[in-house]
Amino acid sequence: MESFWDIYILPWAINIALALAIFFVGRWLAKHLVLLAGRMMRRASVDEMLVKFVSSIVNVLLLLFIIVAALGQLGIDTTSLIALVGAAGLAIGLSLQDSLKNFAAGVLLIVFRPFREGDFVEVVGISGIVEHIAIFNTVLRTGDNREVIVPNGGIYAGVITNYSKRETRRVDMVFGISYDDDLRKAKEILMEILTSDERVLSEPAPMVAVAALADSSVNFNVRPWVKTADYWAVYWDVTEQVKLRFDEAGITIPYPQMQVHTSSAAEE
Repeated sequence: MESFWDIYILPWAINIALALAIFFVGRWLAKHLVLLAGRMMRRASVDEMLVKFVSSIVNVLLLLFIIVAALGQLGIDTTSLIALVGAAGLAIGLSLQDSLKNFAAGVLLIVFRPFREGDFVEVVGISGIVEHIAIFNTVLRTGDNREVIVPNGGIYAGVITNYSKRETRRVDMVFGISYDDDLRKAKEILMEILTSDERVLSEPAPMVAVAALADSSVNFNVRPWVKTADYWAVYWDVTEQVKLRFDEAGITIPYPQMQVHTSSAAEE
């Protein structure tokens, strides 16, 4: 006749030992699988932030699977536990819809890289240098040294303008002169200003062209190409030089004006 030891103690001891073995061996395997996945992603040049995030998610999922397997070995019905975890996950997901949207957008931003840290960008109407790209938001530093935290969902859903993406940029400027001034002389001065600036690229060649016969002025489009880093310095320096050179040559930059002609009817 089987004893109490054979009926209860021994089977429970075996199950507990197997459950502990499943847990500890499974945890060891999970650790090495996470490390292997991290190495594979790094070899594929995946962003380090995404590597760490994916590794942590995989680690949590594997540990959850190991715990369920260990509890199952003890004879515990894990069906209700899995259903409870699923219901809790659904409830959390519904309550964190915006956060999940920002998370998904953050992953896409890190994977597809429309901009990188250090780029000067314009997103959701805000311009600044990208300081940090996180899973849920992106940190920008504006020109006046303000820190702006922008949710990733708004960034990915909108238009992204990356001013640092290309090595060169075209500087678009418009200068007007009076109708009484020498048009050819003004055009010559504008071209001299551009060609004498070492920061202005020779290819593509800078352009100076009459753009419009406006109400109060003859307008020139002035469009030099520069390295992206020189954009604002060239813009400001050329604007200053145009004013100084036009003053020296007696060329007028007119104020907006309107000529009104009146006539009086002869007395009857």
